[in-house]
Amino acid sequence: MISGGAIISTILVQQGVKFIFTLCGGHISPILTEADKAGIRVIDTRHEATAVFAADCVGRLTGVPGIAVVTAGPGLTNTVTAIKNAQMAQSPVILFGGAAATLLKGRGSLQDIDQMEVIKPHVKWTASIDKVSQIIPILEKAFSIANSGTPGPVFIECPVDILYPSDIVREWYLKNSSSKPNSFVENIKQWYIKRHLKKLFSPNPGLDFQSAKPVKHFPLHNRNQLLRASKMIAQSSKPLMILGSGSMLNPLAVHHLSQAITQLGIPVYLSGMGRGLLGNNHPLHIRHKRKLAIKEADLVILAGVPNDFRLDYGNHIGSRTFISINRNRKDLYLNKKPSLAIEADPGKFIIELANHHKGQYHEWTHHLQTKDREREEEIDAQASGETELINPLALFRSFDQLKGNNSIIIADGGDFVATASYMLSLNDPLSWLDPGAFGTLGVGAGFALGAKLVYPEKDVWIVYGDGSAGYSLMEYDTFTRHGIPVISIIGNDACWSQIARDQIEILESDCAVMLNFSEYEKIAHAFGAKGTMVNTLEEFKKSVTEALKLSRSGTPFIINAKIGKSDFRKGSLSM
Repeated sequence: MISGGAIISTILVQQGVKFIFTLCGGHISPILTEADKAGIRVIDTRHEATAVFAADCVGRLTGVPGIAVVTAGPGLTNTVTAIKNAQMAQSPVILFGGAAATLLKGRGSLQDIDQMEVIKPHVKWTASIDKVSQIIPILEKAFSIANSGTPGPVFIECPVDILYPSDIVREWYLKNSSSKPNSFVENIKQWYIKRHLKKLFSPNPGLDFQSAKPVKHFPLHNRNQLLRASKMIAQSSKPLMILGSGSMLNPLAVHHLSQAITQLGIPVYLSGMGRGLLGNNHPLHIRHKRKLAIKEADLVILAGVPNDFRLDYGNHIGSRTFISINRNRKDLYLNKKPSLAIEADPGKFIIELANHHKGQYHEWTHHLQTKDREREEEIDAQASGETELINPLALFRSFDQLKGNNSIIIADGGDFVATASYMLSLNDPLSWLDPGAFGTLGVGAGFALGAKLVYPEKDVWIVYGDGSAGYSLMEYDTFTRHGIPVISIIGNDACWSQIARDQIEILESDCAVMLNFSEYEKIAHAFGAKGTMVNTLEEFKKSVTEALKLSRSGTPFIINAKIGKSDFRKGSLSM
């Protein structure tokens, strides 16, 4: 009889899964070994959170749910932050968790906890497999739920005796029983175990390995909403669009979305996964002074963007007319009721809206472009300023010119990374990955793993703060073992700057916010990769060139850049 692990791997292949991310454990070994035999690439990481972050990234970039497999108990609890991040970022992920054998649950077995109660608040759906015949229907439902409506993570609990071959499981259960029962109690025990085994491995007459890929279901807009939105835009002289991650939930349609925005002619701010959607230097893409632009606009279109802290809970919108399009009903109405609320896929809506409205807002767009250039000139002036070490703004100006046009940027940090988001130009859609609204630190290595596997031809850069780097630099071991040559740039100012800047000024204390100028690049050497510490801008430029050369030949790299202090983001602490 085929094992549960083999059934799972077969269904994953049929669903288009190419990668599994994991940290090994006895509870889950059959999934991993069978997936490897089936041709799925199994990437073992050094922390379970990294495995989930990698799965999150694959789900975002491909639209096929990313797969993470972790062992029971602490293996699962180690994923909670990462799985919550996937939930809040609306990323399709399927998390498989090992569990105690079905007959031993609640009896003090190794790593046996109530895993469902731990994970339920952080996922869309949970299921625990009770017998082998349930595997296929549960997996098919999991793929459908993960990608339908508002995408998100689901959890499947896999007891260890479900996964192993039936003959091995029978041996485990019966090895401590007498071959010749000599008591009534022993007879009852063996009868109970055999009945349980029969139920566990009962053949499923509907066992069908031609598993169909599930249809994605999400709310659809209607023609009336398209016409109303088109009319509101036609009556506007200064419309403004803010497009975020919620518009990028169908990665296969991003180029159509880019064309639609161009056709609409409405100036746009791109945020989150939307960064890079229009490529570099698109005339409609405005990067700076968003708050002022909103204040001057007579119509704001929020496409996949909620009125959360990033828009000051709706206070930036104020009383002006605004259209909101979002798959998620809660996000659609968060903090402020839209003038026109459209519960639908923002990307699909914008694409169809472009067929109803073609606008030209030259004067308004030129005004915003002028403000944008003024801010760029201010940044240039700040970048030319002297700092004790490398000016971080000058660093990003140089990096932007050197990184090449085929890059993916992974954002993992606070102050240094937020500076990068203002300054780096992106040439392609899906070329910027940040954690999202949860603001999670530690996504860097996992996101980089996923991005480099999906797009091996691209240069994948992790932009780390020196604080956030501490969460996942150990994964340079993973990069080296699996031949995944990513490059990290660590902005090393020996400080948790985003917190320190305001804490020191307001509370007059540097308690718990100071670090050392540590030699992070040596971690790369410890695992067979390469790295260097740089103290000047010229050294940084040389190191970028060297990192590109080595990574393209298969060697991961760390650039540990010692940077000076900057007030570029003073007052940016979010509450």
